[in-house]
Amino acid sequence: MAAVSGLLLVSHAPALADTSDNIPNVCGDRRPADPAAGEYGMQLDGSFRHPGLTPAGEERFAFPGGAMDLFSKTKGYDPRSYVEGPIKVEAAYRGAEFTPDYFHTWQNIVDFDGRRYLFQYDRTEARVYDVTDVKKVTVVEKLSGKDWKVADYWGASTIQWRDGHYVMIQSFEQKRQVEELGDDPKKSKFHNPDGVEKLRNATTFKGFKVYRLDGPRRKDWKLISTVTTDPTLTDPKPGVQQGSGSLDVPYWTGGKYMFIATAPLDSWSNTEVPTYLYSAGYQAYDMSDLGHPKKVGEWHRKGQIASESAAYAKNPRCGNQTSWMGARMPMAVSGRYGFAALGGFGFSVLDLKNPGKMTEISHLDLPMSVGGTEADNVDVSQYAETGMVYVSGYPLGEDCHEPYKDIFQIDAKDPRHPRIVGTLPRPKPAPGAKFTDYCQRGGSFGPKRSGYYTSPGDPEQGLMMYGFYNAGVQFFDTSDVKHPKIVAQFVPTGYSKNVPDYALGNQTHGIYVEWDRKIVWVFTNDGIYAVSSKKLLGPPNLGRPAKPYRNSAR
Repeated sequence: MAAVSGLLLVSHAPALADTSDNIPNVCGDRRPADPAAGEYGMQLDGSFRHPGLTPAGEERFAFPGGAMDLFSKTKGYDPRSYVEGPIKVEAAYRGAEFTPDYFHTWQNIVDFDGRRYLFQYDRTEARVYDVTDVKKVTVVEKLSGKDWKVADYWGASTIQWRDGHYVMIQSFEQKRQVEELGDDPKKSKFHNPDGVEKLRNATTFKGFKVYRLDGPRRKDWKLISTVTTDPTLTDPKPGVQQGSGSLDVPYWTGGKYMFIATAPLDSWSNTEVPTYLYSAGYQAYDMSDLGHPKKVGEWHRKGQIASESAAYAKNPRCGNQTSWMGARMPMAVSGRYGFAALGGFGFSVLDLKNPGKMTEISHLDLPMSVGGTEADNVDVSQYAETGMVYVSGYPLGEDCHEPYKDIFQIDAKDPRHPRIVGTLPRPKPAPGAKFTDYCQRGGSFGPKRSGYYTSPGDPEQGLMMYGFYNAGVQFFDTSDVKHPKIVAQFVPTGYSKNVPDYALGNQTHGIYVEWDRKIVWVFTNDGIYAVSSKKLLGPPNLGRPAKPYRNSAR
């Protein structure tokens, strides 16, 4: 890693926003300066040396031997694709028909009348596919902005079987990519009170909605209840609401309790991200009556709320105007424990025996990795067998202009004393690539997430897959926790003339695993791929599932 000359940095001219608007300023302006060009880049052995500390920003950064040199004819992105290891690409569906949003999507699976359907969506842009025949996927429904009422859209969802039908719970949250604020210091929340005020006064809905699904199309949704996360309101209709709303996919497997990530009030605000106003903790809901969900518990880590500035100031990220502080998604749950990734606040284990009194029983401060997102995702699919959980952040910038985002192996067999015991290996290019490190390929490089807890079937023990942006999908053998290894990779093309420039760097940004049919769906900025592996996953079923998906296994 490059040497870091210190946390300080240059003082920027504009005055800090007033704390009365819940903008953190207890540590002043410690925004990192961009590292000098000689501090990072390609090394003599073909590896890449990452900068040690960088500010928020998503622009391109050229370096000698990098993507701008290697792939100048394709805007600095690699047009080739790669397959390595015992995997097979069963089908590819490229182009706008299979790309509702070039930058990001969520996914779910449902089964109706012997047919399997895949949902792919991001707010107003959505697709419903019939994926019963993996090699002949068809589009059943397309949705776009014109199909929704004001402040309505398709929020990140969990879908589970309850009382003889599917129940879909959707999150509604403050949008994270906004025009009112920007990464540039002058446009950031720290120096742009007008932009902050516009977001605070936006008319929207923040919370979650519960639907019954009677079929795969939107016309088949039946609204059961609408719940705002703003405790100052009794009317859940769209309007000016405090807080973030419910972030990402709610954690609910069809039982009594649901857990969501949320900052319920504007005062839950101690985060350094220049374009986001909230620091999310967690809420627990009793879902016994789907028509009337009842909040029973709430938790945050000390330092997240504006009045807790003394505790916040102890965090070394305080004032860097870069770091995401707080949850980005609900905790991962295994048995009575919740495993919480809290961005720059680190990793916590919560005792959920009584969801009304969620209690932190242990905490780890993770190694700093600024910029980019720290502590975003927790995977507990291996926990019951090995006691191991896997915690990762993900890159936000391109061309590796930030520290690498490790996937930490955390031994939590004793939940009160978790320990970082290793990391998963860093992906290496497949044979035949004209680069020696993925930092040279163009785009973001690092882990996104390992799929969804909502997938049908039971996750394979000793095998994990991660979407890895410009490194495609990486297959990790974790059966020997002391010696994890990469056993296969599928890396889709990194360039298409059909992808807008703003999304070219956001390549493989999601995977969804059908554990029952042994299919890995890979989602990119240019379409969808279906991947199988007889050796790693077992023989794939490319036709009708043996039985319908009902509830998440783990």
